[in-house]
Amino acid sequence: MRLSEFIVLTKEEKRFTVVNEGVPLAKKELSDKMIFLFRLPGFFVETHFSKQTKEIHEYRVFHHSPELTPAWKLIS
Repeated sequence: MRLSEFIVLTKEEKRFTVVNEGVPLAKKELSDKMIFLFRLPGFFVETHFSKQTKEIHEYRVFHHSPELTPAWKLIS
């Protein structure tokens, strides 16, 4: 799947793709949300997960890996 194909998916399709095809790399916990970084073939996806609603409310996609600052915890 190309980045342009991922962008036009519905929220449900994005969630399915990330969960089933993505490789979890790192996570970051904030007061109101958790951010998970996944690698898919050819691009990276951040999922912004609301602690309150237990739903993904935002997807951010990148061609290159975002900078992993000390706030990120690697997932092994």
